[in-house]
Amino acid sequence: MSKIIALVLDFDDTLAPDSTSGFLRTLGVDADHFWAGHVQQLLDDDWDPIPAYLWRMIELSNSRPEGDRITRDKLSAWGRQITFFEGVEDLFDTLREEAQRIDPEIAVEFYIISSGIGEVLRTTSIFPQLKDVWACEFHYNERGEIVYPRNVVSFTEKTKYLYRISKGLIGEKWRGKPFAVNERMVPDDYRIPFKKMIVVGDGHTDIPCFALVKRYGGYPFGVYDPEHPGKWSRAFDFVTDQRVVSLHTARYSPGSDLHNALRMAVNRIARQIAED
Repeated sequence: MSKIIALVLDFDDTLAPDSTSGFLRTLGVDADHFWAGHVQQLLDDDWDPIPAYLWRMIELSNSRPEGDRITRDKLSAWGRQITFFEGVEDLFDTLREEAQRIDPEIAVEFYIISSGIGEVLRTTSIFPQLKDVWACEFHYNERGEIVYPRNVVSFTEKTKYLYRISKGLIGEKWRGKPFAVNERMVPDDYRIPFKKMIVVGDGHTDIPCFALVKRYGGYPFGVYDPEHPGKWSRAFDFVTDQRVVSLHTARYSPGSDLHNALRMAVNRIARQIAED
C-alpha cells in the first residue's frame, strides 16, 4: 500500500501572478495588448490558446534586434525573480508535517503541471521542493533564442501528466519516453492512486485535471486572485459546475481558508492511508 500523497499545482495565477505577462513586461512589452490583441487574433482563427501564445512569443522575439531577442537565459533569469502569493514558500513543510502527524511514514510529494514556460518555472525558489515539473518548452537555436514550441501543455494534455504521476513515471529516467504513459498497468500497481491526489488550479486548462481527480475520489480545489475581478466569473463557474470541492483566494498563509483546506485534505487522505 502506497504511503504517498500527491499535491499537483498549476502555476500562473495559482501560485504566483502570471509569469509570462511578467516576463513580457521586463522586455517593455504591453502584456495586456499581447494577450487581447496578438494572441486573441489567433484564437479568433480557431487556434488552441497555448500554442497561440507560444507562437506569438516567437514572432515577438524574431521581430527584435539580434541580442535583444527572447533567450533561454532571459527566461531563466526571470524565474529567479518570481514573487509568490502569500504563504506559498512555507506551505510545503506545513503539509508534510500534517501528514506525518498521522503516520511518520507518509510522504507528501509536490508537482507542477502548467501551461506556462518550463524554463521559468525550473529556476524559481520553490523548484527544489518539487518532485517533478511539466510545462511548455521552447526549442532554442545556437544563440539560445526561442525558435519553435517543443512541448505544449494544454487542457487534456495536463491529464497525461496526472497519469505519469499516478503510475510513477517521473524524473530523469522517464525523459524521452513519451509513450510509456500508455503502457497498460494494473490499477493496484499505481504508485499514487488518484484518490490520494489533491489538485489546485485557477483556469480552464485545469478543468480536465479537476474532473479526473474528482471522479476517482481525490480533491480538486479552485483558486482565484482577488486582485483580478475580471477573472472571478470564470472561477465561480468551477463551483456552479461542480468542478471543484471548494473555491478559495490564492492566499496560502497560515489561517487562510486555502491553507486550512489543504491541511484538511492532506489530513483526510493521511487518515485513510493509516486506516488501510
